[in-house]
Amino acid sequence: MRVREVDPHDTTWEQDDATYRAYFWDRSARASDEYEVTGADVEDVLAWARAKAAEAGSTYTLYVRVADEGRPGLVRLSGVAGDPFA
Repeated sequence: MRVREVDPHDTTWEQDDATYRAYFWDRSARASDEYEVTGADVEDVLAWARAKAAEAGSTYTLYVRVADEGRPGLVRLSGVAGDPFA
């Protein structure tokens, strides 16, 4: 982990309401269940994802949905990185 001080003026926008994507990976079926979550704080979404994964005996990946030049994409926040079926 690397930590450095930053200039808080180096960004041009911020958004208070986030859209999250949660993927729950079932390795035995080589499949996933996907959900979109809005209207929640990241801590609440993380707690929900961890509890749901534990209940189902699966792993998860949590992303925040962002746009880059108008194109949608995902930034991983927590959970499994890469291809969980590899």
